[in-house]
Amino acid sequence: MEITGIKNIHPAAGKASSKKGWKLTDALREKITALAKEDAAQNVYMGNQFLALRKSEVAKVAPDRAVLIGRMNQAMSGDMGNMKQIEEADRRWLCILFGEPYEAEFQSGGGVHVYDENGDEILTYTAGVGWHEKESKAETEVHGVLKAAYYDAYHAARQEINSGIAGMEVQGGFDARA
Repeated sequence: MEITGIKNIHPAAGKASSKKGWKLTDALREKITALAKEDAAQNVYMGNQFLALRKSEVAKVAPDRAVLIGRMNQAMSGDMGNMKQIEEADRRWLCILFGEPYEAEFQSGGGVHVYDENGDEILTYTAGVGWHEKESKAETEVHGVLKAAYYDAYHAARQEINSGIAGMEVQGGFDARA
């Protein structure tokens, strides 16, 4: 079986043990606030530094899809007998092959679905198309927490900037409202 069109969008460095412990720490919140203030001063929403920070934090909870794709490709590249064994394997055997806590589901026609320990589909393979990554609930949650913290800090910074500008207009002897 030939597999084409494989994409590794972001080979995450996350490990199962680090998934459980992610939280928005005070230090991380302070860093987000500092970045949001810098961005607000430049009138840029979600600048490159924040986006890089968010990507690195999400990677901490992301499954290592590059390894999973490699293992799946290796398993699928054998003869059809190997595929038959994989399709009929029980959960324990699949966990040995792909690593705890992942599971795989095979469909006729060469489709494959890979799930994490929460039952979230994180990878899909379609014959003729290739691999497609799907965001897990843990990744979505980290994105949401980080974006909410940034949003709050950014809007507080913009309000502070705007109130400072309004104060300067009145102090300078020019009242824009007149």
